[in-house]
Amino acid sequence: MKNNIWQGRLDGEELLYHRIFQRVKEEKNYDIISTKDFVLHGFAVDEGVRRNKGRQGAKDAPDVIRKNMSNFPVIFPDFSLLDFGNLTCEDQNLENTQNELAKNVSKVLLKNGKSLVLGGGHEVTYAHYLGVKTAFPEQKIGIINIDAHFDNRQPENGVESSSGTGFWQIAQEGEINSLHIGIQRNSNTLKLFDTAHQFGMKYILADELFFENLPSIYERIDELFNSVDYVYLTICMDVFNASIAPGVSAAAYNGIFADSTFMHFYRHILKNEKLIALDVAEVNPSFDIQERTARLAACLVNEWFMI
Repeated sequence: MKNNIWQGRLDGEELLYHRIFQRVKEEKNYDIISTKDFVLHGFAVDEGVRRNKGRQGAKDAPDVIRKNMSNFPVIFPDFSLLDFGNLTCEDQNLENTQNELAKNVSKVLLKNGKSLVLGGGHEVTYAHYLGVKTAFPEQKIGIINIDAHFDNRQPENGVESSSGTGFWQIAQEGEINSLHIGIQRNSNTLKLFDTAHQFGMKYILADELFFENLPSIYERIDELFNSVDYVYLTICMDVFNASIAPGVSAAAYNGIFADSTFMHFYRHILKNEKLIALDVAEVNPSFDIQERTARLAACLVNEWFMI
């Protein structure tokens, strides 16, 4: 993989010149993970998007995002990124693939690594959360979901999960501790809002994301962090305006921008030491323009490396 994907401008071999592609190690052995390692899995799956009647193609995103991450400069001398490759779902058995990712994420976290997953569809949410919960079954897990949608639909026929059912599934396992940022009124039915209230899912509407409101946004983010032991952050790229994120499963023409307001509260989340897992989801290269969406996803991931 590295020879084909992890490439960039080579300015020199000394540490001061390093870019991310020079620091990536492709791995299969979870025993070598150490504290502060960033550990990457690709979730090359969009079976949940198919089930949710979205635009398929997100399964091709992990390698495109990797390519766009490659050339960023390394900020910290001890930066380490271990790449464990992609998980796929060729047989449409989404549940097995989700359980496989959860098992791998659990191994990472028990070694004190930081779990990074590149989706794939937003069905990655349930899998990634399950991995965190498997690693820390007695701890209180918080979730921050930056998304236009609640993703709390009840599975069709009560059994078929999808990219839109993750938080419904999580809620079935007990108390849910989540904060959803960027929720759009025109992207969620009253039923989904009602379900969010029933489950105790807290949220900040996209309309509330403006600079003067940052103190309130910080306060609500801090409330979640202070109430839990660990936090998992998931970013659905369809939260962003279609002009900067055209390549998604469900484009949002009134979505938010990665402006100063967003970057302020986003970095505020990343700086908290309770954050141990992050993923980006719903990048769809089939509909992207000049890889804008993949590039934005790569930039958001890179922000975590720079904290």
